[in-house]
Parts: sequence; structure tokens; C-alpha cells
Amino acid sequence: MKKIIFAATCVALTAFSANAYADEDAAITTGAGGAVTGALIGGPVGAAIGGVVGFTAGAHLNPPPRKVVTYVEEQPVPTQRVVIQEPIVVGEPLPEQVLVDEVPDSDGYAYAYVNDQRVIIDPETRTVVKVLH
Repeated sequence: MKKIIFAATCVALTAFSANAYADEDAAITTGAGGAVTGALIGGPVGAAIGGVVGFTAGAHLNPPPRKVVTYVEEQPVPTQRVVIQEPIVVGEPLPEQVLVDEVPDSDGYAYAYVNDQRVIIDPETRTVVKVLH
């Protein structure tokens, strides 16, 4: 039992020290949270799996570059308004009926105007990356 607690503590400390070197990296932050949660539930093996799952989830939710945000902010508001019943949540996909436009010269970003909000998404998964207010 002591070995499991020691191993989980080591994994958690390693994850948090990595976080100190990457303050703005959501993937590392999410990976650290996944590692700690996994350690609490499944011990050292759970920590390893939780860290990988958390890192993978966070890697897709990194904030878009400033040039992408600026581009989306500068686009005119469409004349046809799109309203959906579901809440727009970062990390969740937009419904298929919402049309999206690609952001030119970007590394895989698109945007939509939904519920009177500009939304930046990952076009492959339609996952919301950022909601602009």
C-alpha cells in the first residue's frame, strides 16, 4: 500500500512540476489533472492512464493563436442568425446543422456564429475550442 501511495505522489508531483514550465499549456494542465484523478482511483497504473487521457484531451483544447481570434473577431455578423437549444460549451461539439467557415492560413481552425456568439472550433471534430464574447 505504501508503494502505491508513494508512486501516485511521485506521478502527481512530476505532473505538477511539468505544469510549472508550461503555464499556458492546457494540455499539460489537463494531463496533470488526469494523472491525479487516475492515481486516486486506480493507483500508479491509473495515474499513467489518466495522465495520457488528460493530456490527449487537453491537446485538442489549447487556445487558438491570436491571429485566428483576430480573424474571427473581424468577420461581419451573418445576416441569417443561427440559434440552437443546446448550450455552447468549450470541449463539446457543435450540432451538425450549424454551418462553419474555415479560418484561412490556420492550423485547423474554423468558426461559426451561433446564439449571437462567435465560436472557434476544430473543424475535424466540430469541438468548440473558444467562445468569443
